[in-house]
Amino acid sequence: METQSVEIVERFEEFLRTRRDESGNLKYVQQINEMIAFRKKSLVVDFNDLYQFDEKLATELINNPLTVLPTLEERIIRVIEGSDPSFVSEVQKVHLRLVNVPKLVELRKIRSSEINKIVAVEGILTKQTPIKERAFRIVLKHVHPECNEEFKWPENEEMEDTIKMPALCPVCGKPGQFDVVPQKAELVDWQRVIIQERPEEVPPGQIPRQLEAVFEDDLVDSARPGDRVRFTGILTIKQDSFLRKGSRSIFDIYLKVMSVEISQKVLDEVEITDEDKKKIQDMAKHPWVREQIISSIAPSIYNHWEIKEAIALALFGGVSRIMEDGTRTRGDIHVLIIGDPGTAKSQILQFAARTSPRSVYTTGKGATAAGLTAAVVREKNSGDYYLEAGALVLADGGVAVIDEIDKMRDEDRVAIHEAMEQQTVSIAKAGILAKLNARATIIAAGNPKFGRYIQERGVAENIDLPPTILSRFDLIFILVDKPGTEDQNLASHILDMHGGKQLRNFISTEDLKKYIAFARKYISPKLNNEAKKLLGDFYVEMRKKSSENPNTPILITPRQLEALIRITEAYARMALKEEAGKDDAERAINIMRIFLERVGIDVESGTLDIDTIMTGKPKSARERMVKIIEIIDQISSEKGCAKLKDVIRESEREGVERGSAEKIIGDMKKSGLIYEVSSECYKKVT
Repeated sequence: METQSVEIVERFEEFLRTRRDESGNLKYVQQINEMIAFRKKSLVVDFNDLYQFDEKLATELINNPLTVLPTLEERIIRVIEGSDPSFVSEVQKVHLRLVNVPKLVELRKIRSSEINKIVAVEGILTKQTPIKERAFRIVLKHVHPECNEEFKWPENEEMEDTIKMPALCPVCGKPGQFDVVPQKAELVDWQRVIIQERPEEVPPGQIPRQLEAVFEDDLVDSARPGDRVRFTGILTIKQDSFLRKGSRSIFDIYLKVMSVEISQKVLDEVEITDEDKKKIQDMAKHPWVREQIISSIAPSIYNHWEIKEAIALALFGGVSRIMEDGTRTRGDIHVLIIGDPGTAKSQILQFAARTSPRSVYTTGKGATAAGLTAAVVREKNSGDYYLEAGALVLADGGVAVIDEIDKMRDEDRVAIHEAMEQQTVSIAKAGILAKLNARATIIAAGNPKFGRYIQERGVAENIDLPPTILSRFDLIFILVDKPGTEDQNLASHILDMHGGKQLRNFISTEDLKKYIAFARKYISPKLNNEAKKLLGDFYVEMRKKSSENPNTPILITPRQLEALIRITEAYARMALKEEAGKDDAERAINIMRIFLERVGIDVESGTLDIDTIMTGKPKSARERMVKIIEIIDQISSEKGCAKLKDVIRESEREGVERGSAEKIIGDMKKSGLIYEVSSECYKKVT
């Protein structure tokens, strides 16, 4: 060993034995004792500690890890062996895990100058292979009549990714054929992953950059797809790219990971300085801060106050809680906007995606079930199966914006059911069973089924979405393009915007993003007794109206009460209040009433009926359907099947109009409640 490397190793041992933490305890001696007690394989060293102790040692480790790191790891083993000689026989390898390395390199800016050096990279883990085994030392048998001996290879170092056979036998010194003895190989757990740039960091119009990384030993499965991670490792050229046939001079790189740090804190990517904090707290003191925030949502778009209010609520969100029995209640507020073409839906959604500290934007036309949730992908070169995270998993802890949700295929839409309520994504493909987090707020928009919203029809008929998805949205708003008195104001606003008029008295997008990040990170409001009483009374009163008269439809369900709680918390969070009070609950009830009165209404009877959203059929429609099924059943039991004209005649006697009866029969045939025995002759499915 060279004098310089001996000096480095000696200094490193001195560092381990003498470095103390803030409490005065020997920091790394304690960690080594834990390694001995629990047979751990890794020693985690803070780079800042090492740099303060010996700048030369720290710099040498960063710049020449391939030569320095193995010698330092060897010295760690020797230090442990001095305390516990049996450790080495039980634990073959010990790893030095370096954390807090300041040399953070953007994935987009990795260049050849970083190769064979220690770097730190940040991003999202998007793909992951199952765990495999890598042989770092093998046993070879010399197939030779005079030798036939077995020996370990390589003798004093670790094997790279590819096996290079010796030219001569180290036992007898003769050439010959060498066979691998697989059962005697020394193996280490191995896993390949892909890290990708975070969606909010990708420059507009660019494709996200990716980097392959490799976990070994106790690092395998330390992170999963969708996690926001910081990897520290050695940037290395792939060995197999040297050995490909032909004279190819283009090489692939990968990161040999030394340490993995998972971002547990939500919204760490938005940097909030002390100056920003003071500015945010001063803004929150303003009595009209909520109105200021709402008017700052897409300020270049005229009017749509309630929709901007709903977007603001979704961006701030309620508080998610884990109950004592392990049940998790979501805090995210899902919002759906359905409206006529040209009513600025997409612009509002784009603004929401830009303002959210963490967001993913996608459109229904280009989104598949796999793209939204997760997929199992097979790589062409190696044949490995990757688990790949989709948009909702990448938006974990942020906002997933889905434009043109009505254009999605039915089989793709089903995929978001679990993500909306349970906020997880489960996958079972190619032998890979996984459950990934998708704790994202969903803000979606779409066009009505018939091109324009027909107000004479119910919401379920106008919106080409199944009730199972509609019922999961906390707030649904309808945008109708109606000519009227506001046209002059709208025209003036659009012309002013195009004429370069400056917007006044609104919070800038950057400040709003910081305000939202601060509120979501530090403010977790709880309902006070006044707010609880008000929400409870509202819910009970609405239910009472339904119970007093058996003919009255259901006006509200427990799902809406949970939504009210989330909205109340979001209003409190908007004003940076730790306690949600009566005024927050009043605002929540008000916006819920607006939503119910515009969307949850039975257009035929003109009454509120939550079932128009929850089941897709108001009570009046269900009652007519039951009548018609009874008529079909009665006629078919007498005549074998019920002819359409007889059913319609009987339905009209029961007070069901001809057009309505024909539509209900068509719907029941589609849904499989009745079937056609012969032309226009029906029977109930039993």
